[in-house]
Amino acid sequence: MCLCHVTNYPDSRGNQPDVAAMLEEDMEVAIKAVVVGNGAVGKSSMIQRYCKGIFTKDYKKTIGVDFLERQILVNDEEVRLMLWDTAGQEEFDAITKAYYRGAQACVLVFSTTDRESFQAIDSWREKVEAEVGDIPTVLVQNKIDLLEETLIKNEEAEALAKRLKLRFYRTSVKEDLNVNEVFKYLAEKYLQRLKQQTAEETEVLHTASNKIGVFNTTSSNVCNQSSSNGREIITLRPNKQRTKKSKNPFGSCTLL
Repeated sequence: MCLCHVTNYPDSRGNQPDVAAMLEEDMEVAIKAVVVGNGAVGKSSMIQRYCKGIFTKDYKKTIGVDFLERQILVNDEEVRLMLWDTAGQEEFDAITKAYYRGAQACVLVFSTTDRESFQAIDSWREKVEAEVGDIPTVLVQNKIDLLEETLIKNEEAEALAKRLKLRFYRTSVKEDLNVNEVFKYLAEKYLQRLKQQTAEETEVLHTASNKIGVFNTTSSNVCNQSSSNGREIITLRPNKQRTKKSKNPFGSCTLL
């Protein structure tokens, strides 16, 4: 384990260090996204298509959870999408629920040719929200290349998206239609929230100018506390969704 502590004091003119710039340096955004929905709606195929650029017709039931990741550039920011493919069968609920925890984005998927998967969307959303609350979420109707076999009317799908207040995409994993757009939207939506949160944390720091700063890089929130000599200590903890890029892991660290 590598534990780093950095203490920054005002310069000779009394200026505080640029905390926001310090946090941004050498950081990347890592987003854990869960893809949920009934079995056989195309969740695994969607992730395979997006991360590997491949499509297979053969259906293989996901046992528990599968995982793939892809590095992308969104608005000049490096983003690492970690996509968790969760089983859609009820017998795996106890396993998959544990993997919802810590998720920062969600894709709700139903199939054009499976009405039960469409009717189950409310239930899937409730399961995710019960574990992680309100996170950036998108609604996806997959297999639109099979419109001649559709069991869901367009107005029904659009009404569901409107009721849930979600961005709605129609995709064909087989034809590689709108798959990239789904995950790009999720990444953009998450970055908006992250920047808003960072701005709020920076505002808190600016109100505590001319104080000694003790920066703890092991946790995720910002809080103030008083030291034993009566001076205020500001503890800054960078957002946990940002991770250090790979560099020398032993620089300025204490190995435990």
